[in-house]
Amino acid sequence: MMELIFASSNKHKTAEIASLLAKFPILLRSLHDIGWTTEIEETATTLEGNAALKARAIWEATGKACFADDTGLEVKALGGRPGVYSARYAGEPSDAARNRTKLLEELQGMNDRSARFRTSICLILEGKAYFFDGVVEGRIREEERGEGGFGYDALFVPENKTQSFAEMEPSAKNAISHRGRALAKMIAFLGDYLSR
Repeated sequence: MMELIFASSNKHKTAEIASLLAKFPILLRSLHDIGWTTEIEETATTLEGNAALKARAIWEATGKACFADDTGLEVKALGGRPGVYSARYAGEPSDAARNRTKLLEELQGMNDRSARFRTSICLILEGKAYFFDGVVEGRIREEERGEGGFGYDALFVPENKTQSFAEMEPSAKNAISHRGRALAKMIAFLGDYLSR
């Protein structure tokens, strides 16, 4: 059984990822599980940079296999914003409801509501960093729909779908989500690594 630390205390993300890793001989541990309480500053200007900052901090502290992700919502009409600043779009402290309200206000009256979610994962094994990307194209609704999910899920409708991420069953969302796609790449890589 391989111990793998996920550099996050986000319960939603951890549960989502644990369900995807369940069929592998991997014990997923969150920052909460290892008693990590120090906040890791996300000071990079790219998703890849923030993922690497977080993963490197955990690797240096524990010496254990670990990974971190950073996700951004990139809205075409807003020049790719909020992007790397998605979690703090409406300011500090991070507030998902305020972020959604700000996004809707900025898109008011705009016809082009195309957007994409992008996740970058940095996995560190034996001190070496590996990167995996996942993207899902879609559009921003004019109002929130659905009770599930988190972040911008109630506003984002993936390409060729009619439901928002927040209206979908978790398994349906995971099958097509940006994080699911990045994780699928990482899991395939881990499968090869574990079979060596």
